[in-house]
Amino acid sequence: MSRIAVVVKGYPRLSETFIAQEILGLERRGIDILIVALRKPYDPYIHELHRQISAEVMYLPEYVRDDPARVARAKRWAEKQPTFEAARALFEADFARQPNADRQRRWAQGCVFAHELPDDISWIYTHYLHTPCSAARYAAHLSGRGWSFSAHAKDIWTSPEWDLKTKINDAAWGVTCTSVNADFLKGLCDDPDKIELLYHGLDFTGFPQPSDTPSPRDGQKDPVRLVSVGRAVEKKGYDDLLSALSALPDGLNWHFTHVGGGELAEPLKAQADALGLSGRITWRGAQPREEVIAACQASDLFVLPSKLAKTGDRDGLPNVLMEAQSMGLCCLSTRVSAIPELIVDNETGVLVEPGNPAELAAALKSLIQSPDRRRSLGLAAAKRVRTSFSTDPGLDRLADKFRKVL
Repeated sequence: MSRIAVVVKGYPRLSETFIAQEILGLERRGIDILIVALRKPYDPYIHELHRQISAEVMYLPEYVRDDPARVARAKRWAEKQPTFEAARALFEADFARQPNADRQRRWAQGCVFAHELPDDISWIYTHYLHTPCSAARYAAHLSGRGWSFSAHAKDIWTSPEWDLKTKINDAAWGVTCTSVNADFLKGLCDDPDKIELLYHGLDFTGFPQPSDTPSPRDGQKDPVRLVSVGRAVEKKGYDDLLSALSALPDGLNWHFTHVGGGELAEPLKAQADALGLSGRITWRGAQPREEVIAACQASDLFVLPSKLAKTGDRDGLPNVLMEAQSMGLCCLSTRVSAIPELIVDNETGVLVEPGNPAELAAALKSLIQSPDRRRSLGLAAAKRVRTSFSTDPGLDRLADKFRKVL
């Protein structure tokens, strides 16, 4: 029985439950998998989801200096392959346009990948169109295998168009998780039909149904419990959220809990201190999915103020919003990327303009003071997300694609 090599940047990662969910779902559909990761995990926990995955993991050297002998062996092997000249020409064309150490590192990883790939791997499938795709593409050509991709968010919006076009046109096919992404990638592709919209959706196993006991909290006595789950990075907009919280009326009682790591964690804590908010905020850091579910169950309102980062990076369709909605938790977010594909404004949640703390503050004030509205929006969201955003249709479609090459 042959296997698919699924390429990821790192494994396992707390922020990539959608990838773990996909791998597990494919395994349950009879698709055997080898996970190939460009680096080892850095997160302090793993999700229970990861424990259920049986796939073997092959770690490539993150940097050449990590294992120069391994890289040297792979390059010597590559030079002897009949595919070498054509594969090397692909790398050299890329390097001419992006002459940096990162591109050289991807070639080295591609050589190791191809050299060490087990004989039973019949196809290479890579998550993300940026660095994992570069290594996977070189490995596919060196090893003489077909390849395809799944594109998400940062990989699309921070990559140069020439790089995206080169990879899309070279791949056999690709899927992406939002209509916004699909329209953009189809416009770059010589054959738009090779790009398919495929929502990740959510496996609702383990996510409780909405509570039968609505919260009466309205900011007058007990604090309304606000929660957000996401990495502390620019595109999540947490600096805007802190500014909005500081603009709320003094007499409004609320408490905010943030779950997630990220490079801006300390600057955000400093901003909260400067705004006098620290006593009303709990920073929990990275947590496994079980703790995320518990935090949402204990909360009244989920807030994710996503925006475009200066690099162009942005969210796609955040899993955390689907997770919160599936439990009947009212969500407040922004009109960025594919979020409006999930949240229907004032029907299944509330959307505001990104990067607008004043509008965000007004929406927060209204929702904090309106438990009945939060309840109504949350129940409508749970019904819609559980009906229209199940993971099964996408996984069935992906499994069908892979069965054709196994």
